[in-house]
Amino acid sequence: MQGKKKFQEKLFMQFQLSDHIPEDNFYRGLKSTLDFSYLYRSTQKYYGKEGQKSIDPVVFMKLMLVGYLENQVSDRRIIASSRMRLDILYFLGYDLDEELPWHSTLSRTRQLYGEGQFLELFKQVLKQCIDKGLVCGKRQAVDSAFVKANAAMSGMVEREILADAGIYTEELKSTEEQDSSAAGSKDKKPQKIQAGTVSKPTNKTHVSKSDPDARMSVKPGKVTRLNYVSQVSVDTASHVITHIQAFHADKGDSQCFRQVLETTIENLAENGLIVSEVLADTAYSSGDGLEALAAKDIIGYIPNPSGYRAERQGFTYEKEHDRYRCAQGAYLTLRRIRTDRGRPLKIYRSSVKDCKQCPLAKSCTDPNGIKSIEDSISKALNDQMHQRMQSRRGRRMARLRSSTVEPVLGTLINFTGMKQVYTKGIQLANKAMIMAAIAYNLKKLMKAVTRKVLKINYGQLKLPINGFSCIYILIHSLISTYHCNNNNIFTNSKRLNNLLT
Repeated sequence: MQGKKKFQEKLFMQFQLSDHIPEDNFYRGLKSTLDFSYLYRSTQKYYGKEGQKSIDPVVFMKLMLVGYLENQVSDRRIIASSRMRLDILYFLGYDLDEELPWHSTLSRTRQLYGEGQFLELFKQVLKQCIDKGLVCGKRQAVDSAFVKANAAMSGMVEREILADAGIYTEELKSTEEQDSSAAGSKDKKPQKIQAGTVSKPTNKTHVSKSDPDARMSVKPGKVTRLNYVSQVSVDTASHVITHIQAFHADKGDSQCFRQVLETTIENLAENGLIVSEVLADTAYSSGDGLEALAAKDIIGYIPNPSGYRAERQGFTYEKEHDRYRCAQGAYLTLRRIRTDRGRPLKIYRSSVKDCKQCPLAKSCTDPNGIKSIEDSISKALNDQMHQRMQSRRGRRMARLRSSTVEPVLGTLINFTGMKQVYTKGIQLANKAMIMAAIAYNLKKLMKAVTRKVLKINYGQLKLPINGFSCIYILIHSLISTYHCNNNNIFTNSKRLNNLLT
């Protein structure tokens, strides 16, 4: 017999929200995992003692977190979707008949709070990941990605015009004759970039009127647009983010490296973990970065730039005199130091007199009759890094870096709302990136909390081991050795073979 459902709304019904949220629900588990009580203390300074009550700081932070967990960074969409989800309402502490805060309240509160409130939540989640054994701390992989700014190229103006516009605005405020002042300063109003007026606008000549912190940048094969750059440090053990920060997009990775390194070390040191290895790509190679690693006694695996040469054919480097000697006996001495994309380079040159009578001058010197060589200011560290990256372990670390941090950046951009920031200014962009990293780490943490971990005491195994236990022991031993030991990766495998036999 065919059934037919009839629906008629009830005027009264008994309903308790918690009864309808499954025990294994993500937000139910999250509600008991995170402690937001610190927000009442840390945000007290932003409020007065009189006036209308604001949004609850805990509710605000939870709504921000929901947005990035659900990959919805629009304040309107966060409120709209939260109304329709029982588990989110339970997480927020709202009942069915309670009205959620207005979406504009989220925007105003985000601007009101400092970065400290967001960083404290990030460190709390990181600590819980460490307590669950998800972070080894020994090896960190660093990389970056462009994040689209909330500004358009068409809204850029020349920096001088924008400065004149600011002066003009101040003049309007200080004079009583606003009409006459405005009539005499019409040519000072900022003008948008129009086709044909400027051939190639750059960050030095132009700035976004709506978001002055945004910078023009481009990837190979992509169009130029206004971006921020997100620098991320990831622990290689379980791919947990240990640091994230927003920088101006016109800053090179090598210029950001020292600050990223120091902050990552601080975040882990607060939990008793010590960084001993850092993995990065060629863009992070610089004398300053290599010196920072050496000063902190950290082993780096960073390929040298393309301009690096381990040996110069026909030339011998004399370290004690810091000069090169060619096959004909002429010397190339240090003449000056120049900067190329944030990297200091030493310029060695020969004299015209030495090369004038040389039989190899035509094939060796420039049109001015001078031979020049460029070298990094930290040649000794670059030579050491070259030998390290040519080793078997160095090649393995390069593969580990790409398989660790690049998938994390892809997840942040595509699934945790970091494809574009919808705020203005680098401080708000940094808050958005921190929240995206918190959402990512929380997903890792909740999987570890809900996962049933099989605990096996190797010393008490007396019965024959079944196939499942063998696989578990093998995987566990290999992972722990690979991520947290300096010994050979097969050390625990030999121990396993002895155990099984």
